[in-house]
Amino acid sequence: MSAQVFEYSVVVQPHHTDYAGIVWHGTYVAWLEEARVTYLRSRGIKFADWVNSGVDLPVVDLSLQYRRSLTLGDTALIKCWVQPSKGVRIVWQYDIQAQETGETCVLGTVTLVPVDRDRRKILRRLPEAIQADMARIYA
Repeated sequence: MSAQVFEYSVVVQPHHTDYAGIVWHGTYVAWLEEARVTYLRSRGIKFADWVNSGVDLPVVDLSLQYRRSLTLGDTALIKCWVQPSKGVRIVWQYDIQAQETGETCVLGTVTLVPVDRDRRKILRRLPEAIQADMARIYA
């Protein structure tokens, strides 16, 4: 059972780059989140609904492996998918490519965990609504 790979493209704009016209490293993190939220929305899942239910989903682990720079005017193709759930951790994988060549520029992994907003404690299991939404991703 595996989730579909979702593709999200971004044209590199001046505000994505450093003074040399190369994508600034922090920009990639923002693109990962944009791709993740857009992926969920494409499956009829609103990330805001999860947050509004009293559950925060903080990033507890983030890893980026840089292989090649993207520059001003390039189109980045962000491929993302979610790994099968292990406990309450939701692990997203990313492959950011240069759309023109298909060459991998950055590989990423982001791990989220559900936290009860009021008690500030990690939940022992995903809330039912999130479990149902995650099941739809694998349907």
